[in-house]
Amino acid sequence: MKTVLLAGGLGSRLAEETVSIPKPMVEVGGRPIIARVMDIYSHFGHRDFVVAAGYKALLLKQFFANYHLIANNISVALDTGELKLVPSAPGGWNVSVVDTGAHTMTSGRIRRLKEWLNPGETFMCTYSDGLGNIDINALLDFHKSHGKLATVTAVQPPARFGNIEIKGDRVDAFTEKVRRRETWINGGYFVFEPGVMDYMVDDMEPLEQSPLSQMARDGELMAYRHDGFWHPMDTIRDRNALNALSEEETPPWMQFGEKASTEYPVAI
Repeated sequence: MKTVLLAGGLGSRLAEETVSIPKPMVEVGGRPIIARVMDIYSHFGHRDFVVAAGYKALLLKQFFANYHLIANNISVALDTGELKLVPSAPGGWNVSVVDTGAHTMTSGRIRRLKEWLNPGETFMCTYSDGLGNIDINALLDFHKSHGKLATVTAVQPPARFGNIEIKGDRVDAFTEKVRRRETWINGGYFVFEPGVMDYMVDDMEPLEQSPLSQMARDGELMAYRHDGFWHPMDTIRDRNALNALSEEETPPWMQFGEKASTEYPVAI
């Protein structure tokens, strides 16, 4: 099963980073965030990716073209230049990078990948800038159980500010831990049937507008609730928060089989 990674946007709110590189190449803990997203899928055995590139697509192509050197150790015979790769981790990725246009919107990017997907086969899709310990196989099982065209992973948004606990007019506690609320947003990590292509008819239409809205009206869009860790990288503040979390022995987006804490430090 193929996984589409939407990686073509400008990332304007990360302008100090994305002026020279595409947003998916912004590093979290020393690795581009797109590779961190791929780690999540790879953990569950899904290693066949199609990257929908756009803005600065060449840099994404160069990154994956040279990834075999980046991800593995090497042994070089200095007299002849003979190079041998010494795998540092089992299991590899198969990655196609497709330039879907610099100004194409997300639904148009998916539509332009139709020939790169396996005919008649379910496929997965996500943004390349959100990390969460989503159980991908549980997501797939949920999708198969309802028989609709599409599943979106619903997540609870991360806190942006610290929390003040008030009793009467008295501040009882001042903390950087924020209570979770029953608010759900689009966290990406979609599962799609081929029929979703019928809803993607305009290159300039964001996936989140007409296509998903019409699927919802038609009763073809279901939500998989993920109440574990999830965090986007929309701003420098988000990047800094994810960098801090990457220093943990196991980052929260890779804590599977256990519920990673959804309470984490507010980014400064």
